[in-house]
Amino acid sequence: MQSDKQDSPELSASLPPFRLDGRLALVTGASGGLGAAIAIGFAQAGAEVALMARRRDSLEAVAERIASLGGRCRVVPCDVTDDAALRGAIGGLDRLDVLVNNAGTNFPEPITEVTDEHLDTMLALNVRSVYVASQAAVRKMLEDPGRATRGGVILNMSSQMGHVGSPNRTVYCMTKHALEGFTKALAVELAPRGIRVNSIAPTFVDTPLVRRVVNTPERRDFVMSRIPMGHLASVEDIMAAAVYLASPAAAMVTGTSLVVDGGWTAQ
Repeated sequence: MQSDKQDSPELSASLPPFRLDGRLALVTGASGGLGAAIAIGFAQAGAEVALMARRRDSLEAVAERIASLGGRCRVVPCDVTDDAALRGAIGGLDRLDVLVNNAGTNFPEPITEVTDEHLDTMLALNVRSVYVASQAAVRKMLEDPGRATRGGVILNMSSQMGHVGSPNRTVYCMTKHALEGFTKALAVELAPRGIRVNSIAPTFVDTPLVRRVVNTPERRDFVMSRIPMGHLASVEDIMAAAVYLASPAAAMVTGTSLVVDGGWTAQ
């Protein structure tokens, strides 16, 4: 007589793959920083990566790095704040399995000093471009008749500032909180279509951009005082989070935010 334990799902389980073989992933803001790191991570996990940013020469440098690691990629120069160009670039892809909305910016300053130009720039890049890219990506994904069984993924690069407030970041916090709400709403809408939507919310990551922001002892002390783990995140931390959320290992994860913040928002 066979034991009932042999039929239990937990005993017959096998680890899902943390791989992206056969998938085409588009990463915006891929010319440097977190976008470049995520693109490289996706390529190492087996995906073909479409690199999107304004400058072709910067994208080519990332493409060379991916090629040197044995990965596959293509360069898609585009200004994501140009709605028509963005829709055309995504619509022109032969297929699309993963979209990473990484392009974004910040101008830390007191609310009394925020200019209309800075306000409009952050709203256009951090919010509107994400919406337009996602809309175009969903249309492209749904062109594939096998999408419901193979699935699709949209990852929005948010921030710990999408979960808390911080001085001199009223506009940035507003845009990232909007991104978190958008992620939840889109995830609920697309779940029946087999497309998962999540966000990644990093703390300050050790990149050239962050080093320019945390450029005084006072600013560095403030940041370090808020991270219980006592150090900045690395680009590898964010790369790993993105690969996980895009992979079959996260097949039941949608509508949530993976906070990679060393404990900042736990306080």
